[in-house]
Amino acid sequence: MPRLRLPDWAVYAAVAGVLLTVSLVRRENADAPPASPAAPQANEEGEFLGPVTPFDAAVTLEAPDASFQPTSGTAFSIAGRGRWVTARHVVEGCRKPALVVGGGRAVAADVRLASRADVAVLITDGGAPALPVAAEAPLRRGQRAFHPGFPQGEPGEVTTRLLGRETLKVFGRGAHEEPVLAWAEVGRTDGLVGTLAGLSGAPALDGQGRVLGVTIAEAPRRGRIYTTAPESFGPAVRGQQAAEEDAPSQPMTVEDYGPVSDALRRDLRVAQVVCLST
Repeated sequence: MPRLRLPDWAVYAAVAGVLLTVSLVRRENADAPPASPAAPQANEEGEFLGPVTPFDAAVTLEAPDASFQPTSGTAFSIAGRGRWVTARHVVEGCRKPALVVGGGRAVAADVRLASRADVAVLITDGGAPALPVAAEAPLRRGQRAFHPGFPQGEPGEVTTRLLGRETLKVFGRGAHEEPVLAWAEVGRTDGLVGTLAGLSGAPALDGQGRVLGVTIAEAPRRGRIYTTAPESFGPAVRGQQAAEEDAPSQPMTVEDYGPVSDALRRDLRVAQVVCLST
């Protein structure tokens, strides 16, 4: 009986198949699992902002040595019984600070200056509904803030993004240092050009309408705005707003922060501060 002889190509193919099978069985499996879905970006916000450190960048501000000159700024209500917050430099040295309530009228206010922050508390007989304060809310780089007030003495507002921490060094009259938050300006009232003088004392509000700090300075060439840091703002206003205070929040977005700011000014939750000459 004749013996069946396989063609040479079939033998080679069989041997190659055996070798391939052995190599696949013995190969190390180091494949990564399927990639997880990309994490959603929360309004372009980054990592949480850390505490104050000695390595924070510094920014300097030259305060005039001359005596106080009448000026105007912004304040906001933190207690309906008549407690308002503004920047200390707006009213420091002013003998008769007052809050403009409309119709050419202003209400005189007593002043309590914070010792370690550019913050002042104004006291009146009665006041407007309070803004909620969130001095201890966690902060993220890139998060947005809104600053409604009276730049150049007129109603206006700015929106910003948080850059990080810096140390404000003030030279001249009232020289001091304090930690601040640096924000990049990314939008403002249409038609508002130039300086933001008069916005000092305005609240820095988060998207929920809560006060994160007080607007205290600007660096126009750098496009930056500076606010108090939680470490200085919190102690400066502690005890002014009672736990049971009725302080409804007013959420804000880039689409509606203009009209919402108008409503806050109309309700005197954000008001203009002036120094009366007589």
